[in-house]
Amino acid sequence: MTESAPGGFAKDPAERGRTSIADGVVEKIAGLAAREVAGVHAMGSGSGLSRTFGAVRDRVPGGSKSAVSRGVKAEVGEVQTALDLEIVVDYGVSIRDVARAVRENVISAVERMTGLEVVEVNIAVSDVKLPDEEDEEPESRLQ
Repeated sequence: MTESAPGGFAKDPAERGRTSIADGVVEKIAGLAAREVAGVHAMGSGSGLSRTFGAVRDRVPGGSKSAVSRGVKAEVGEVQTALDLEIVVDYGVSIRDVARAVRENVISAVERMTGLEVVEVNIAVSDVKLPDEEDEEPESRLQ
């Protein structure tokens, strides 16, 4: 039924209602997309101690952000979103190339999955993972 009739349904069913997307949803999508890029070692603060505390916090029920969205901040409007990412890169990679690839992958994933226009993706490189550095993730007590 495409015509409007008195007492009838004038709108397409797809236009009846509103869809809202939470900041956390966009942050998770962006976090996963950023991690897919070669050269991205980790997301979030560069200091090993901060990463360690973040990993512990992620394992505690009711802890803050999930590991997937660590290092990602999204501001979501009705039709647009802006993102800030903090990444740690592997030593030896071109930071410019990694940042470009992260930006492209994040924009593609967020726009495809949410329909929102990504107006900007700001990337802060907070550290470089050296080949001889050990990851400071705490060992799990569970086996």
